[in-house]
Amino acid sequence: MENKYIPLYRKYRPQTFHDLIGQENIVHALSNAIKLNRISHAYLLCGPRGTGKTSSARILAKSLNCKEGPTLTPCGKCPACLDIMNSVPVDVIEIDAASNRSVEDTQAILEKIQYVPVNGRYKIYVIDEVHMLSTHAFNALLKTIEEPPENVIFILATTEPHKVLDTIISRCQRFDFRRITTDDIVKRLEYISGQENINISKEALYAIAKNSQGGMRDALALLDQISVLGVNKQIQTEDINEILGKISYDTLHEITECIINADCENSVKLIDTIYSKGNEPVQIVSNLIQYFRDMMIIKNCTDKELIYSLTQINEINYERTQIQADKFSLSEIIQIIDKLSYYTIQIKDTTNKYLWLELCIIDLTNYKNLPSAENLLKRIEELENQIQSGNIQIKQNSARTEIQKPVQHIAKPAINEQKQEISSKNTEEKELNDNTPEQTQTTAEPKPSGNTNNDMHNLWVSILQSIDSPPNRAFYSNLAKPVEITNEKIVIAFSKEMFVKQAKEGNKKNALVEAVTKYLNIKDPNIQIILNSEIDLSKKVNINTTNQTNTKQEDSQSIQKQEEEEYQAFVEAKKEEKENPVPVRPVDSSSQASMVKELFDGKFID
Repeated sequence: MENKYIPLYRKYRPQTFHDLIGQENIVHALSNAIKLNRISHAYLLCGPRGTGKTSSARILAKSLNCKEGPTLTPCGKCPACLDIMNSVPVDVIEIDAASNRSVEDTQAILEKIQYVPVNGRYKIYVIDEVHMLSTHAFNALLKTIEEPPENVIFILATTEPHKVLDTIISRCQRFDFRRITTDDIVKRLEYISGQENINISKEALYAIAKNSQGGMRDALALLDQISVLGVNKQIQTEDINEILGKISYDTLHEITECIINADCENSVKLIDTIYSKGNEPVQIVSNLIQYFRDMMIIKNCTDKELIYSLTQINEINYERTQIQADKFSLSEIIQIIDKLSYYTIQIKDTTNKYLWLELCIIDLTNYKNLPSAENLLKRIEELENQIQSGNIQIKQNSARTEIQKPVQHIAKPAINEQKQEISSKNTEEKELNDNTPEQTQTTAEPKPSGNTNNDMHNLWVSILQSIDSPPNRAFYSNLAKPVEITNEKIVIAFSKEMFVKQAKEGNKKNALVEAVTKYLNIKDPNIQIILNSEIDLSKKVNINTTNQTNTKQEDSQSIQKQEEEEYQAFVEAKKEEKENPVPVRPVDSSSQASMVKELFDGKFID
């Protein structure tokens, strides 16, 4: 009967410290511990997958239990060495913590610890993926790991040491395994390929090493998988990419040319062709990310040997990639990688993956329309220079600024109340029309300079913006009307007595006083709050009547005529509202609804 085939990663598993690749610091530390006979009772081996944690645990166990040991070169022939090589659980017990994570499993281990070793000097427990143990199982092991029997050693291995309890870590000697370098993996793959007569090129070995992400086991598994293709021909990099489902360099180069030339039509055709061959959208975008990442390395490095080791670009494709890299700025490459990363997330989270793939490639072909970071920085620098030189021109609107109030649809009161409301509105409209810049002048104001109602209005707006409380700011903005603002006196008017009462008491008054003090820098300002009916009509008369010209009088007559037309339109609008009333909403009897009803003069906002 023919012997069963053994996978390469098992057949070429390291059997001595000399065979352990890429972990020289750990080999040196454990070798010295064996030489000096300073063996700890517990070890914690941490690191990425396939870097030699379990192999190191087995080598350490063989070195300690070999009949010629403790030794750095186990014989591999004695019963203790054979048991470890054949995974026979006599004195070295390997436990998978993922399937033995409960307290009961831990108690079963503790019950067997008291028995002495059979073939070796030590009873060694190798617990793989120890971070999978439950908290209760960790606590059950805690005291035993701290003070085990004299002939018991614990070797814990994990890929996620941050999940292991700190109380466990503090009782172990910790060794961190690092990823194996690409060159070390390639050397090992070359040796194994020679032993197994695998016909493979060195570029393909580099492709395997770069795709293994620093794990020797992954590299050997991929070499084992690809070895069947080397019977009649030499294995090339394209064969590796095909096995891994990666897009060829020529295809990625062609897609990048479409992006450079903003050729959206051909880029969509290419994506459709690649997708039709069975490539997943996430894999396509990931390949593009890797390609632009390699392009970024080429743009920032001049050492070709370093570029070859860091990227998946070989000597044949280096010049072609460099030509493309010169057509992008570094910020543009980073922007494209950022966009590809964004679309990777979107593709993973959606059901229509191909649609997002098309959106991705169309967006990339329009990358020149994206806001460049360099252009934005240039514009910011220009603005800073203008601010420093003081040469800034701000366009101002000469038209009178008015506070825009939101349009409110309100329910109509009874007919008698409508008449009173129209009369009140007419009075207020006339007062507002009288307060035009052409007819009224106020006394000198602290800021801004000027004596027109427009200046007073702007000053009032600035005071309102100084009020910190949004409700108080809205109260004065919507209900109050400035009458006079000077250093000596500030007069504001309200249409209703209840608003005057609210403005004279509590937080609303304090808010206005603080805003005036803050903006006008007036200590203890004289603020008068009155009704619209109490406004002194004499203030509406122009003080400087002796200086008025005939042109001014004509302008005043024109404005008066325009105001009369606006008033007539207002009366007609009220008449139409009276003829087509809006249904009244039922009134809520709650206290909050009553407050709102009172605030809006008996009307509810629709």
